[in-house]
Amino acid sequence: MNIVFQGDSITDVGRNTERGSRLSIGQGYALMVTGDLCLRCPGKYEFTNRGISGNRIVDVYARIKADCWNLNPDVLSILIGVNDVWHEVGPNANGVDAKRFEKVYRMLVEDTVERFPNIRILLLEPFVLRASATAEKWDYFHTETRLRAEAVQRIAEDSKQIFVPLQAKFDAACELAPIDYWAPDGVHPSPAGHRLIANEWLAAFDKAGL
Repeated sequence: MNIVFQGDSITDVGRNTERGSRLSIGQGYALMVTGDLCLRCPGKYEFTNRGISGNRIVDVYARIKADCWNLNPDVLSILIGVNDVWHEVGPNANGVDAKRFEKVYRMLVEDTVERFPNIRILLLEPFVLRASATAEKWDYFHTETRLRAEAVQRIAEDSKQIFVPLQAKFDAACELAPIDYWAPDGVHPSPAGHRLIANEWLAAFDKAGL
């Protein structure tokens, strides 16, 4: 079974970006998922991480053929959305508004399912915490990220794919330890934050019977 991870820096996390390389899965939740599944079922799964730091939904869609379809995935994991919000902050705004985000994300899922009718897609909920990168414009980050999270859940439900909730899990975790324990800047997870994502990913994967 071929599993492909897609997303931004939260998925990338220092992976080997040399074209065609499968030598590095990165150092985040994708690595943790890979390690767990490889230990559980030796030889059953193959993993590729094609997350790219800074990507928005339009970037992921633009490279979907080269970085997903050409890999013939059985399972596709997508975590995207916070840069669509974050890139709208500052003088060179280049974010993706919520309506366009949903339109392009929906197109990505529909086009992928059309090409691979039996594929299973894990749609991970974009999340954000109030910390150094987000505190100054917290109301904006909170509201806009929530809109994109709601869009991802709708797309998962409409396409009968797998929604992986994360925001509530991070919020609950922040009751147990400070925010910077989980995501020091409010966007990029710590090792503990990546473990949280990996646990939720694996729970959804197992529930789907994959």
